[in-house]
Amino acid sequence: MPSIGLALERNARRVPDREALVFGSRRLSYAELDREVNRTARALARVGLTKGERLALYSPNTDMFVIAYLAAMKLGAIVVPINPRSAPPELAYQLADSGAVALVFDPVLAAAVGPAADQPGVVVKAYLATRETDGWDSLPALAAAETDEPLNSDVSEGDDAEILYTSGTTGKPKGVLLDHHRVLWTALNVSLGVGVHEGDRMLHVAPLYHSAELNLFLVSGVLMACTHVILPAYEPGSVLETMEREHISLFFGVPTMYQFLLRHPDFGRRDLSAWRVGMYGAAPMAPLVVQELVGALPRVQIYNLCGLTEMGPGGIYLLPDEQLRKPGAGGKAIVNTEARVVDDQMQDVAPGQVGELILRGETMMKGYWRKPEATAEVIRDGWLLTGDLAKIDGEGYITLVDRRKDMVITGGMNVYSVEVENAVQSHPAVADCAVVGLPHPEYGETVAALVKLKPDAHLTLEELREHCRTLIADYKVPRRLVIGEVPRNASGKILKYQIRQALQQAVS
Repeated sequence: MPSIGLALERNARRVPDREALVFGSRRLSYAELDREVNRTARALARVGLTKGERLALYSPNTDMFVIAYLAAMKLGAIVVPINPRSAPPELAYQLADSGAVALVFDPVLAAAVGPAADQPGVVVKAYLATRETDGWDSLPALAAAETDEPLNSDVSEGDDAEILYTSGTTGKPKGVLLDHHRVLWTALNVSLGVGVHEGDRMLHVAPLYHSAELNLFLVSGVLMACTHVILPAYEPGSVLETMEREHISLFFGVPTMYQFLLRHPDFGRRDLSAWRVGMYGAAPMAPLVVQELVGALPRVQIYNLCGLTEMGPGGIYLLPDEQLRKPGAGGKAIVNTEARVVDDQMQDVAPGQVGELILRGETMMKGYWRKPEATAEVIRDGWLLTGDLAKIDGEGYITLVDRRKDMVITGGMNVYSVEVENAVQSHPAVADCAVVGLPHPEYGETVAALVKLKPDAHLTLEELREHCRTLIADYKVPRRLVIGEVPRNASGKILKYQIRQALQQAVS
């Protein structure tokens, strides 16, 4: 396998005139993108970034995110993508933990950069804005002064490429270390698995800092010489308009994105005939929503991707013809990956029993950045222990039922929050929900639901309980109900630890 930067160079020579990057009014061919990346790589080298050093990338989806990322890949630097919604303490933590020596940031986030720069442990030497802005050096301006000749940086597939911080849904995030080999295998696996075609037109609206959009789609698109159309933020009307105008053939989104698309008045008016592959992931999609999605998009091949950052990301996936036959299932192992569901002794569980999903393959992380003990806890005998509780059926299809830490144990009975959430979500008044366990003096824990209602809808606890009793056992039915917004991170994952804290306060 080549390095990521070499993949770009080869396509710049092979299909130089093919459109590579679209952002607003800016359109770059593969030859133009490669030259811009070379200039940017030289500018980064000029400010002191060298092979093996960390470059933090703190930006929403923009053209410069892509260019800076690819420039670092050519240099052999290690990119540390940071959630653009991170507050100064969160930014400072990742800068210090990674040992980043350079930070490329979008000016809209400048207010967080200054406070973070003053925190203990931060060793950043070069702060570079992605556009002209007062008080900061501009990376494009520095790049414009450089030649577009490629660097002789001698980057190989075994060199480290990324430190991707886990979402931190249960506490402080850990840095997942991946080299070029692992990232490229991640891109290759998804390309083979879902059928990324050469020249596909990809819409990037899910956050590029996240492992899914970055490695599954940006890198796979570079590998397959696709056209990358970048939107800075998710707005369903803008997404539909862009998909029509740019003839988008491949789209990935979290389940809530699809729900908003389906409900937008333009959904049935736009020409989406170029759309061939639609993928969802990062959070479960309720079976009723899957049915609606498949029915509304009969010509689109729908895939469920269920993976972990620690696997590149990679894991299991559900094929288009399985969406209705296996609703709610995560599927089987993606191409070039192995998946099992095991007990605490690493023995396969029987069909229908709950165990832990474990994974193995070329994309598995090298380890957590500078955390050997944490790495040893999750990698055993060459397998990655995901922490996800799952069932496997007689046909080998795997369904996730919960995170180990999210399982509710009430009166000695195991309750899997995903099962309860599916029941709650099916109530006609419910727009979004999350289920957690709260302390109970007699039963240990009790089942609590945080529910966001649809506009003008009303719901009482007894109404919800009556509905859920028709779908799940009585001991699984929520005994606490709080109405409010369901907190999610930028990847669409529910922040269960925040919900537990908020609900404990609300019901105390």
